[in-house]
Amino acid sequence: MGAVNNQLDYSSLRLGVIGGGPGGYEAAMVASSLGAAVTIVESQAVGGSAVLTDVVPSKTLIATADAMTAAADADALGIKFASAGGATGDTPGLDTSTPAPAMWADLAGVNQRLLRLAKDQSTDIHAALERKGVRIICGRGRLRPDHTIEATTDAGTELIEVDAVLLAVGASPRELPSAKPDGERILTWKQVYNLDVLPEHLIVIGSGVTGAEFASAFVGLGADVTLVSSRDRVLPGEDPDAAEVLEDVLQKRGLNLLARSRAQAVARTDDGVVVTLEDGRTVEGSHCLLAVGAVPNTADLGLDDAGVATTEAGHVVVDGVSRTTAFNVYAAGDCTGVMPLASVAAMQGRIAVAHLLGDAVKPLRIKQVSSNIFTSPEIATVGVTEADVESGAYQADVFTLSLNSNARAKMMHVKDGFVKVFARQGSGTVIGGVVVGPRASELIYPLAIAVSQKLNVDDVASTFTVYPSLSGSIAEAARRLHVHQ
Repeated sequence: MGAVNNQLDYSSLRLGVIGGGPGGYEAAMVASSLGAAVTIVESQAVGGSAVLTDVVPSKTLIATADAMTAAADADALGIKFASAGGATGDTPGLDTSTPAPAMWADLAGVNQRLLRLAKDQSTDIHAALERKGVRIICGRGRLRPDHTIEATTDAGTELIEVDAVLLAVGASPRELPSAKPDGERILTWKQVYNLDVLPEHLIVIGSGVTGAEFASAFVGLGADVTLVSSRDRVLPGEDPDAAEVLEDVLQKRGLNLLARSRAQAVARTDDGVVVTLEDGRTVEGSHCLLAVGAVPNTADLGLDDAGVATTEAGHVVVDGVSRTTAFNVYAAGDCTGVMPLASVAAMQGRIAVAHLLGDAVKPLRIKQVSSNIFTSPEIATVGVTEADVESGAYQADVFTLSLNSNARAKMMHVKDGFVKVFARQGSGTVIGGVVVGPRASELIYPLAIAVSQKLNVDDVASTFTVYPSLSGSIAEAARRLHVHQ
């Protein structure tokens, strides 16, 4: 492959992308818009796991669960429903002659909808790429030592000559030797959408982000859920105050949490599953969902022969601009192990193309990445964490403001949640934040801007917010961190 410089005619550049997830298709979009000839080799469909079996379907399932949770809490807002036995008393404007069914989740319908949305999203991305002139090959891509791509399809094998390669092959659910998924009773997060009926008792193994999200969703959908956590609490790697709020809310809704309990094996029974814990205890349920991490899809890609270094766990080693250890070979997404977020994968892909084309580029800055856990309530974070401050890595003033003092939250009957802001000691520069509450994924944005643009708490506090609004608590928390001049 030849070197790429600022004077290169981009139309002569041939970029090969192995993997069509967010890292791959975002890079392809950018490169093709600049005139490069781009080929994507994808074994499933464009969008990858993020669109087909992970982010899009899981967040759609969660949206349904959130709607049910809101409906179940509607009585506090003065909204009445007819019960399964019919309405009683005076119900103006409501025909009570026919008993109304109780609320329940039609899981078959829910899953059909989310899989349809995932397919439609994939189709839209595919069409957008083709409009940009990107060639899409449905098959398995492999990197050869001469840095060509070997694409294996139903029609045979094709060698694709390229000038640069982006690896965006993603990751797959990690399995346990003693808990083999069967797609019926023992499930991974890819297989959970096969269910036609809501589990009577779902046992979730793993209390990280994926386990917490699915546990929260199925509690919201009305299932009995047991969460097996090897650690002291839910979300052991997240903000401890946020984890405490979520754990309290979920347990009030009926979640059975088995903390400090490690699963040793999962086996099927005649009508369900039995989970055996390391201490000998057993837990019986109708289904088991394994949420014990992910494994990068880097096996048999020819990486060693091509000079691409990987970690012991199989992740591709990259630097801040997505370069691997091989010349003109880049990598993006979950296969790099940087952060398992679709937004990070997409940014890594865009950074890779910018660096390849000699464009202005800023290395990926992890402390500027905002992320969200789609539980109910949601948990969003950006920048410096509580652990960073406690370890002495950062000196920060921290202020936490509960949402129970927010007027809009009271109107919405929101009782659980808070805003936490981290400001650098002395200067008052915003360096981190946490939001717990409804639509925290949206509310974290002003704090993300403040962190990335190095705004002072006074800048945030003096910016007008709508009254009443949940975002008003962000400004109020910043106001409490005012630095006297």
